Amino acid sequence: MINHLNGRLLEKNPTCLIVECAGVGYFVHISLNTFSKIPDQENIRIYTHLQISEDSHTLYGFADEEERKLFRLLISVSGIGCNTARMMLSSMDVQEIESCILRDDSLQLKNIKGIGEKTAQRVILELKSKLKKEGISSGLPAAPKIKEEAMAALLTLGFNKQTVDKTLDNLLKTSPSADVEDLIKKALKAL
Repeated sequence: MINHLNGRLLEKNPTCLIVECAGVGYFVHISLNTFSKIPDQENIRIYTHLQISEDSHTLYGFADEEERKLFRLLISVSGIGCNTARMMLSSMDVQEIESCILRDDSLQLKNIKGIGEKTAQRVILELKSKLKKEGISSGLPAAPKIKEEAMAALLTLGFNKQTVDKTLDNLLKTSPSADVEDLIKKALKAL
């Protein structure tokens, strides 16, 4: 219903903002991540989610669409309301939560206030396939994926796992932006 607000920032607190748009001041609930990303400038754009219940209309705000998308996925899980989802986004950033879900890391999710073991497992169970469908295939940064692929290739060629591991670590330190092919070529020279 309200996709975003484009207006003047009147007040900024760790849990809420007041944004004036065309003479109307909107009270917007935010996460700590959004608080840290919102610049302290007069004119801002904030993406929103309007939650309508029997007794209130509550507006939640996000610094970017990625955070709003994850918020909406989280509240689609049974047992997670808007305040719990906001707490999750305040405790971890979007990539960390997605990584926990994709790696089945319920222990990390359980460390968030208000999330128990069953809720953490439910989040993983219900959202893992949705995240993969959206093209988020792994919670691992690029370098570990490249290292894994290079290691698999070198192990197939018959090299010792410990030696390959040390060699790849050293090569990634010197050239962290290397792709898999370059890494394998350099490792073959080093081994």
